[in-house]
Amino acid sequence: MLRNYFSIAIRNLVKNRTYSIINVTGLAISLTASIMLLLWVWDELSFNRFHKDSSRMYAVAAEFSNDAKTVWETSPAPLSVFAKQQISAVENACRVSDYYNAYLLQYSDKKFIERKCGVADASLFNMFNFPLVRGNKEKPFADAHSLIISETVAQKYFGNEDPVGKVIKVNDKENFTVTSVMKDMPGNSTINYDFIFNFEVLNDQYAGSGRTLNSDWGNFDYTTYLLLKDGSNTKAIGKQLADIHRKNQEGDFNNGLNYLLQPVTQMHLQRANGEDRGMSIVKIFFVVAVVILLIACINYVNLVTARSIKRTKEISVRKVVGAGKAHLFWQFMTESFVVFVAATMIAIGLIYLLMPFYNELSGKKLEFSLSDARVLTLFGAGLLVTLSFAGLYPALLLSSFKPALSLKGQLPGLGRRGTFRKALVIIQFTCSVVLIISTVIIGDQLRFIRQKNLGFEKENVFTFNSFDMLQHYDAVRAELERQPGIWGVTAANGNIMSIGSSTGDIDWDGKPSNMGSVTVNQLSAERNILKVLNLKLADGTGFSGTPADSSNYILNETAVKELGIKDPIGKRLTFHNRAGVINGVVKDFHFTNMKNKIAPCVIFYNPGWSFYKMYVKTTAKDANAAIAAVEKLWKQYNSAYPFEYRFMDEDFNKLYKSDLRIGKLFNVFAAIAIIISCLGLFGLVTYSAETKVKEIGIRKTLGASVSNIVMLLSKDFLQLVVVSFLISFPLAWYMMNRWLADYAYRTTIKPWAFVVAGLSAFAVAFFTVCSKAIKAAQSNPVKSLRTE
Repeated sequence: MLRNYFSIAIRNLVKNRTYSIINVTGLAISLTASIMLLLWVWDELSFNRFHKDSSRMYAVAAEFSNDAKTVWETSPAPLSVFAKQQISAVENACRVSDYYNAYLLQYSDKKFIERKCGVADASLFNMFNFPLVRGNKEKPFADAHSLIISETVAQKYFGNEDPVGKVIKVNDKENFTVTSVMKDMPGNSTINYDFIFNFEVLNDQYAGSGRTLNSDWGNFDYTTYLLLKDGSNTKAIGKQLADIHRKNQEGDFNNGLNYLLQPVTQMHLQRANGEDRGMSIVKIFFVVAVVILLIACINYVNLVTARSIKRTKEISVRKVVGAGKAHLFWQFMTESFVVFVAATMIAIGLIYLLMPFYNELSGKKLEFSLSDARVLTLFGAGLLVTLSFAGLYPALLLSSFKPALSLKGQLPGLGRRGTFRKALVIIQFTCSVVLIISTVIIGDQLRFIRQKNLGFEKENVFTFNSFDMLQHYDAVRAELERQPGIWGVTAANGNIMSIGSSTGDIDWDGKPSNMGSVTVNQLSAERNILKVLNLKLADGTGFSGTPADSSNYILNETAVKELGIKDPIGKRLTFHNRAGVINGVVKDFHFTNMKNKIAPCVIFYNPGWSFYKMYVKTTAKDANAAIAAVEKLWKQYNSAYPFEYRFMDEDFNKLYKSDLRIGKLFNVFAAIAIIISCLGLFGLVTYSAETKVKEIGIRKTLGASVSNIVMLLSKDFLQLVVVSFLISFPLAWYMMNRWLADYAYRTTIKPWAFVVAGLSAFAVAFFTVCSKAIKAAQSNPVKSLRTE
């Protein structure tokens, strides 16, 4: 019996090639798009879940309860040590951080610039599932100058040699011995390095200071991970951590301190305080994947019902000769299964073909393999969804035909009202219009970001790390500023577009006695930074270019407002225990992602803070000459390092690279959904034309024009498209309003977005409907009446 079902199914699909091709193609495209989207979603949700004890692992974040709660997703180094010693619920602890002191790494005559360097405690390899292929995970480091490398790095540096015991020179100064080799850290890990240095190496920076790494409670520069015992109360542990901190470091700054414990499985998509970091996009993409598959299922139902009129006699005859309802039901379910299998085979080929391009577009390294349980799960879910939604209704409908009525052309469930099919059209175009509106608004927001005035000039400014140039900064700047086409040279201790340093060590005249600590961002910079980057002063004169500038401070407008300073110029301000005065107020500028509001910022001049990043302002036509001039001096002062530079425009694009990629992905998949929707509408128009063949013939015989016939076939569908607007507009507004809420600085949802979406959807529907309607209207009425 089963064999017979498949034989008949394949025979019918071959016989109706056009419909079969449309069905299989539409479903294959939708499966391809849905599976690829769901692989992206799965990857985003899988971050840190591969660790055996991930359900008991937490990252520690510091929360300061001042006027506006400030959260740092970092903590001081001693916290880990004290937590393990004094809190019984803490089973293990580990500290991790980027290791900025490692940049140029050398073995023998091989030199490489490396960016994935980190420092960590030895407990990293006990707490987390980062297997060592060489070395002892109980003691992966031999001493403070030990180094663990990944398998890829081992091959890159040492080839087939045994890397253990080999010495790598860092920054042409310090030697580190390789003691272990680890497997490459997976891409879905928030901890992802190629080189792991012993956390104890950071003690070197305290030499001669009278302090140690494990007694410095004021440096919140490390990520602390805790492995807790089952059933631990994270809020209570956070309070215990804060009490331990206050006990070891007194001061107003810590009065409102609390520690938050965030599950490591949430770190990638949420901030420690619960704010969104990407979960909303994951949810949207999941919905898009489901919508694309739903639209394909609707297409299948429409096309099957559209050609069902041609199968009524076949079904009726089979019923008359003894076929039961169950036999017919499983026959049509088998046809749906065969279509799905054919579509799946095509989808598999398309995914293999498109995966490299998809990875490039999404910025991921996704792998597609039929041996992957995730892939099999997704295809299994696709089969279940397709057969449930697309196979079940047609099978029930076609198997319920009554022979007597069917032979007379009266079809149950396919009457004039066609409520179910109308609902399908409305659902289909509601989804399409929502996607079009979302595409328009996402594009508008990305344009808003790119075009917004940042408060400084980023055009034609390139930056590079100074290294040994810093010791000769004045001479380098003077030489470069003599070059034609270079308008200015300045330096700072960081990137002005992503200031990552902040402090609460600030006091000022008029500070209320009941006011707690206030967190401010800090940028140590050369005195001409305002001029070179065209930062505008709202008040005061800024830096004077004299030695007095070491005690002059410039605040941004937000700092003046939040600190509550009236007439700030000339007021006393103490910063990092250095007394000075406020000498300028700079207009607010964006020094972080626009998803965050502009926060208080202090710009100060302190040569003791390394000005490691230099900025060179030039013109577009003189850029190459300016770069050549810098490279010449680079070889003079930094010959050990390769010269690398980046224009600030590139930094800006990198800051929003994730948003831009998401925008492109959304555009691609929205277009796929809209194209598949057109196939569904084509199916319904086909059905309508086939059920009105006799009516069209009579109308044409009585003198109806082509336009009359087109209007007859089109008006009902176009009315349904208009109804879909009434549902999709408020739904799209709600969804996009939620998405835009992630941005502190965002565009407004403009009415023209809905107008564009409505006209686009209506135009697509109109041309799809009319193309089929015109063909039906131009058919020979004599032939249609004779065949009827």
